[in-house]
Amino acid sequence: MAEFLLEIFCEEIPARMQGKAARDLGNGLQKSLKDAGFEFGEIQTFAGPRRLTLVITDLPEKSPDVSEERKGPRVGAPEQALAGFMRGAGISSMDKCEQREDKKGKFWVAKIEKPGRAAEQVLAETTPQIMADFPWPKSMKWGSGSFRWVRPLHGIVCLLDGKVVPFEVAGIASGNQTMGHRQMGPGPFLVSSFADYREHLEGEGHVVLDAGDRKARISEQIKQICQQHKLSLVEDPALLDEVAGLAEWPVVLLGQMDEAFLDLPPEVITLSMAKHQKYFSVNNAKTGKLAPHFLVVANLAAPDGGTAIAQGNARVLTARLADARYFWDTDRTQTLRSRVNALHDVVFHQKLGSVYDKAMRVAALAKELAPKMGADPELAERAAWLAKADLTTQMVVEFTSLQGVIGRYYALADGEDMAVADAIRDHYKPQGPTDAVPTDPVSIAVALADKLDTLVGFWAIDEKPTGSKDPYALRRAALGVIRILLENKVRLPIPAELSSFVFDRLKVHLREQGFSHDLIDAVISQAGADLVAIVARVEALSTFLATADGEQLLAGTKRAANIVKVEQKKQSETIVGEVDVKLLIEPEEKALFAALETASQTAAKAITAEDYTAAMAALAPLRGPIDAFFDEVMVNDKQENLRVNRLKLLSGIRSALTPVADFDRIAG
Repeated sequence: MAEFLLEIFCEEIPARMQGKAARDLGNGLQKSLKDAGFEFGEIQTFAGPRRLTLVITDLPEKSPDVSEERKGPRVGAPEQALAGFMRGAGISSMDKCEQREDKKGKFWVAKIEKPGRAAEQVLAETTPQIMADFPWPKSMKWGSGSFRWVRPLHGIVCLLDGKVVPFEVAGIASGNQTMGHRQMGPGPFLVSSFADYREHLEGEGHVVLDAGDRKARISEQIKQICQQHKLSLVEDPALLDEVAGLAEWPVVLLGQMDEAFLDLPPEVITLSMAKHQKYFSVNNAKTGKLAPHFLVVANLAAPDGGTAIAQGNARVLTARLADARYFWDTDRTQTLRSRVNALHDVVFHQKLGSVYDKAMRVAALAKELAPKMGADPELAERAAWLAKADLTTQMVVEFTSLQGVIGRYYALADGEDMAVADAIRDHYKPQGPTDAVPTDPVSIAVALADKLDTLVGFWAIDEKPTGSKDPYALRRAALGVIRILLENKVRLPIPAELSSFVFDRLKVHLREQGFSHDLIDAVISQAGADLVAIVARVEALSTFLATADGEQLLAGTKRAANIVKVEQKKQSETIVGEVDVKLLIEPEEKALFAALETASQTAAKAITAEDYTAAMAALAPLRGPIDAFFDEVMVNDKQENLRVNRLKLLSGIRSALTPVADFDRIAG
């Protein structure tokens, strides 16, 4: 068994592409080797600013020999048919074939022996091809060649058991020489194994190979600096991922910003740092407010301890924040309400009008919904009317992700009610699965109105999501409606035209919460359009079926349904109608009838009271009578009237359960 090491070294790879590139490289090599018949140990891949690395352990030096048989034409077939068979089988003579016989007569069989191939040969062929076909989102050519890569290629390390696997890509020959950090340990370094390669890079080369190690290194340094200076980090996992892809040897430095900028909204400062400069923001650990500092991840350990780097970054940040200050001051020369008419010039959709038109629709709907949320209708209407006005501000043009947030600041500066300002900020929420939902009644009304208007509007013009395409983020809007309703326990029927789409998103949401799809289907088919009621039923049903009573009741229900179904097919008619009490002879069938009557009435009362746990509990006593019925009563009695009456009794089990859930839809 041999170790295979591959490093593809180039100019800087964009951080956002690194993780997928490492996975694509691993998948490509794995498929190529599997297709060639190789079985091997673990594949490890690594990605960094200037290199993709892959190592495979326990790779056989040669693929196994393969022996296979190929059936040919019948014995006595024309020469032309035999010649075609030999070409297809890769044999030169029929002497390499033998005759077999089956019911149709004798036929030829070729025994084909395929010797295994050397791993070195396979790798020398497949690696260049994988590189040529590599699925970069964006790639480039350089020089006069046609080869494309994400950035210009500089080197390839390719070793099998310490020996170079020879090939050439874009004029660069594979070898056993890698490069380290540009300034701190450029190399070159000759390597003979993965352990040797990693030791050189992470030692004198000053390159941390693994992205996870780089993230851990950054996080630990941030923790130490914050503890030392009594600061707390403004968490930003996406930024951590990004800076770990920008620095081969990450060193975190503390920078100082001009305190005069702290009167800007903290969201503006934080976003400006992260978006433009890739800096982390920090709060004063005692006050919890933004501190006049930032954390920057340098790509080297500077001789002066990073002082010059921190000062240089502070100057750049000052320029960025000065721009933000200008936007902030300029925007506030106008009131937010004075900007509403400018929304006439902002197109929402060609068929749905301007953003002004949308704002008017949302305002009317928010006013209508407000009483159902316990909100002041006038405040909800005003908040919705103002909610999109900040789209015309310079601050939102520069920091698009702060739409709504900036509107809140400008609304408060204009003297608007706090509930109105908060609703302006929150009406886009939730924007993702981890984003919080609005909780204030006015905010709930405006956020729901905004999303429902979007959904109904695009349904009206037949612009619905198809497959994986959802250009108007309608799935996200539907999930937003679902989460707002569920997390705030808001009872609001879904518009009929949207119900199927919303229920599909609800199923996805509940499956992500751990509920099985069949339980969701069983409840949705019975519970109407009230999402809160649906979820309460699903939770109660899931809990009930996890008990012994629930499990056995489901089994008995399935058995009863199957018997009725079989008999219906025989009779070619539906077995319906009231059970004739006079025909109930056996004690067990009388007991089942009585239990069904009691369970139906108790469950119905519980459902009316929306006590779904009690509704499930009402079904639990049915387990014993159903089991006893099947043990002691002959359904298919010789007397036709008794047989039909007992089938009606079994149908009554389903009728008793249906108001709670459609048990036919539950896998059992």
